[in-house]
Amino acid sequence: MKTTRFHAIHKECGAKMVSFAGYEMPIQYPKGIIAEHNVVRNNIGVFDVSHMGEFEVKGGDALNFVQKITVNDASKLVPGQVQYSAMCMEHGGIVDDLLVYCIEPGVDYMLVVNGANIEKDWNWCVKNSVGMDVKLKNTTDEISLLAVQGPKSREALQKLTKEDISEEALPFYNYKFGELAGVEMVISRTGYTGELGYELYFRGDEAVAKKVWDAVFEAGDEFGIEPTGLGCRDTLRMEKAYMLYGNDITEETNPLEAGLGWITKLPKGEFNGSDVLAKVKEEKPKRRLVGFISDAERFIPRSHYKIFIDGEEAGFVTSGNLSPTLGKPIGLGYVPWDKKDAGTKIEIEARGKRFPAEIIKLPFVK
Repeated sequence: MKTTRFHAIHKECGAKMVSFAGYEMPIQYPKGIIAEHNVVRNNIGVFDVSHMGEFEVKGGDALNFVQKITVNDASKLVPGQVQYSAMCMEHGGIVDDLLVYCIEPGVDYMLVVNGANIEKDWNWCVKNSVGMDVKLKNTTDEISLLAVQGPKSREALQKLTKEDISEEALPFYNYKFGELAGVEMVISRTGYTGELGYELYFRGDEAVAKKVWDAVFEAGDEFGIEPTGLGCRDTLRMEKAYMLYGNDITEETNPLEAGLGWITKLPKGEFNGSDVLAKVKEEKPKRRLVGFISDAERFIPRSHYKIFIDGEEAGFVTSGNLSPTLGKPIGLGYVPWDKKDAGTKIEIEARGKRFPAEIIKLPFVK
């Protein structure tokens, strides 16, 4: 297994380490997942997400390449902007969801992909770049990435940089090149928790990583900063109904049925899967990813559990957990298109029993 440059720090902090995306990563620290979840919701938590993949895309056809492989319209981006998007196969299935960073319009972009999909995504990008004036570079192993998340994240990080990272100067889905804690980096605002937060992309060895980590924790000490693991990252994203690749979206799901029509820009012109997606949009998807909540006790919905509506099997759960904020079981799953409306009563089958639930308007936590 690979390790990130923060590995020794995680060990010192008493993290429980697990195999994830080919890396040994912290799933939780001694205080536990619920405590970490609440720290991010109320104060500030720090995630090591250096397992995420970063690809450089440069050249005269860089924009044409990004437009070909992604469903969103990257031509709208200007330097400093980030775009949420997805890559699709020719049949419309999703290769991965990703972020597109515009460095220089037309000729220079950075793609940030899911850690579990780096090899697959890289091969897909290389395959789709044949015959184009584009130079690809996989910089994943060069870059460390910290996600500093929570309502106190701005106050803490502003101490460490001369860059203005206020809401006005650095809005959601924007980034800056700058120095933080004496290290040159990309300071970004995207996030996977639903809270105010920043992502710090930087190069350097373990000493540089430790310098940044220590500075962030010193700056956040007055706000109750804590290290946070992948366990609470999942409960946080669930409460906001952010999708997890491999569960909620896969090569067998398309963006329109997954509720990603808002990033699927058919008018931009032809792209991978665009003809199939245009037909799906015209005819309406056969199913829809929805969110549901339950009042049932001793029940946690899990991936692949069957969903029943009016006594008939109607779909399946893709993700589920107990919401620490709501104290109730919540989940995502696919149901027939005509059964997707909020208020629809459903049942989830688990351990040979069926538990009542109700489809609701997302997100679970505002």
